[in-house]
Amino acid sequence: NMQRLFGLWLLLWSCAVETSLAFQPISTTGRTTCCQRINSQSSSDVQVELSKPTTTTTSLATRETFFLQSAIAVAGVVTAATTTPSPVYARGRATLDQAYDRYTPRIIAGGEFYKKNLRDLVAKNDFEGIKRALAEPPKKSKEDRAKPDGGTTERAAQAGGFSDARVLVAADLFAATFSDNSVSAKTKKMKDEVATLRSIVEKMQSISRQALGEESGGGGLFGFGAKKPSKDELSKKLKELYIEGGNSYNRYIFAANDGLPVQLKKLPFL
Repeated sequence: NMQRLFGLWLLLWSCAVETSLAFQPISTTGRTTCCQRINSQSSSDVQVELSKPTTTTTSLATRETFFLQSAIAVAGVVTAATTTPSPVYARGRATLDQAYDRYTPRIIAGGEFYKKNLRDLVAKNDFEGIKRALAEPPKKSKEDRAKPDGGTTERAAQAGGFSDARVLVAADLFAATFSDNSVSAKTKKMKDEVATLRSIVEKMQSISRQALGEESGGGGLFGFGAKKPSKDELSKKLKELYIEGGNSYNRYIFAANDGLPVQLKKLPFL
């Protein structure tokens, strides 16, 4: 901002100097000029002719022209000094292409898994399959430390097709790309949907464990009464959560695609 204000001061000073010179006659008698004339009698026969040299005399600069040009120049500097930079050039967006290539494949693959694989599991009430589909990778063990990559590849392969580690972490990081020093409205919308999806995934995991007898239910959990919910009740709630999660995923995609540069392919909805 100090550099912009200095530029504004410098421009105003130069305008003051030019004021004393702008209204002096500038004679250019004797200068010859040559102009082009386009004879456009027909669209298919265009001829360019050179007119004869002419002698011109530049008239005095008018006060109106001078002050109009000065006002335009000053306005440009003031605008540059006071206007907040466009978010298009925010630091986060400087790496948008790299973030797009890094994170969107995982987001898109997660969406494909959600609308196909997970949908079939929910429709069949395959609680064991649902639990695996949403499972997080195991924690690093002592055996993993002896492996070349620390067991990272093997553990990542055990993550579910729509797990937090495989999909939602990537969605969170991609959302952050659209912010600079402060969180933008676009990032907030995207992160809100990621938080919603995380909550839904946790609830679906819990319902699957309840149906498998690995977790006790009831007590008003997820809207159920005090008694232990039946598998039919669990199945109904699971389907409701699946629909809710699909809508949240689509809202995330809508926010991500909004204002996405034309060189980047828009992300597909479910």
